[in-house]
Amino acid sequence: MEPFPEDWQRALFIVAHPDDPEYGGAAAVARWTDQGKEIAYLLVTRGEAGIDSIPPDECGPLRAEEQVRAAAEVGVDTVEFLDGHPDGVIEYGTDLRRDLAGAIRRHRPDVVLGLNYHDTFPGGALNMADHTAVGRAVPDACRDASNRWVFNDQLVDGLEPWAGVRLVAFAASPEPTHAADVTATWDAGERSLAQHERYLEAVGAPGYLRPMAEAAGEAFGCELAVAWEVIDL
Repeated sequence: MEPFPEDWQRALFIVAHPDDPEYGGAAAVARWTDQGKEIAYLLVTRGEAGIDSIPPDECGPLRAEEQVRAAAEVGVDTVEFLDGHPDGVIEYGTDLRRDLAGAIRRHRPDVVLGLNYHDTFPGGALNMADHTAVGRAVPDACRDASNRWVFNDQLVDGLEPWAGVRLVAFAASPEPTHAADVTATWDAGERSLAQHERYLEAVGAPGYLRPMAEAAGEAFGCELAVAWEVIDL
């Protein structure tokens, strides 16, 4: 794997659910915010269907609050949530592309981060529909955001098309191309995940994140690394 390019200043991390950034990407986010980079999170849902024992109208606000705390642990102050895309039944399509393109136009990132869009995770575990729908919409929305004639009703109050996204990168991909050394920021990533206290109580703490980082680090030549599938736009 090649080193993840770091000659950029702004990134937008787009995922389906609260906790998605913490399952692989948060330690890298901590590395980059330590460098002075600006990173914002965009959540397509509030994870309202994620805890079986808590009704959605209670679960959504709870999980959103946990995500805000998790982001703060890795130096992220801006966390936004979309409306209109229910947890568990996110659909790929023009509505999703429109909302993501609008966020990209507002935030004007150099890099857009996301979570694995493939049908499986490394090792063969089956991915879920929300992840694949959002992940596959991300590069399309980057192109949409750059085209003045697509979703041009958004171009009001000085908002202009944004063609500045250089690359998109997906964590937890079975086809990684690049990696970031997170040996120094791994603890921050773990603290970030730990903020999802009620969610982890319900589903259990994952035991695979550090072994995955160790394997990526061995391949990359460091102790701990986060691997990314990078697509050059």
